[in-house]
Amino acid sequence: MPQLNQLPEIFWSQLFWLVVVFGIIFFFIGRGMVPKIQSTIDAREKQIADDLERAQAARAAADQTEEAWRERMDAARAEAGKIASEAKQASARDTEAKVKKAADKLALKVEASEKKLGEAVQSARTEIEAVAAELTQDLVSRLTGVKVDQKDAVNAVKAELNV
Repeated sequence: MPQLNQLPEIFWSQLFWLVVVFGIIFFFIGRGMVPKIQSTIDAREKQIADDLERAQAARAAADQTEEAWRERMDAARAEAGKIASEAKQASARDTEAKVKKAADKLALKVEASEKKLGEAVQSARTEIEAVAAELTQDLVSRLTGVKVDQKDAVNAVKAELNV
C-alpha cells in the first residue's frame, strides 16, 4: 500500500502543521474569544444575582406592606365590631324606652277602661236595682194586693243583690 509507505516521510510535516493549526485555534479561541464569553457570562450572573437581590427586597417590602394592611384590617374589624355593639346597645335602649312608653300608655288606657267599666257596672247595677225594685213592687201588689213603698222595695232588692 502506497499510502502507508509514504507515512514516515510526511509524518513530521503533518505533525508540524497540526501543532501550528491547533496553536492558531488555541490563541484565536482561547485568548480572543473565551475572555469575551467569560466576561459576558460574569455580567449575566451578576445581573441575575442583582435581580434576585432586588426581588428578595421587593418580597420583603410586600410582606411588610401586607402585614401592615392585615393589622389595619384587624383594627378596622375590631372598630366595626365595637361600633356595631354600641349601635345594638343604643337600639336596645331606644326600643326599651319605646316599649316602656307604650306600656305606660297602655296601662293608662287599661286603667281608664277599668274605671269606665266600673262606672258602667255601677250604672247598670243602679238601673237593675231600680228596675228590680219596680218589678218587686208590681209583683207584690199583684200577688198579695199589698202596696209596697218604693224605699222598702229598693232596700229589699239591695239586700238580695249584695248577698
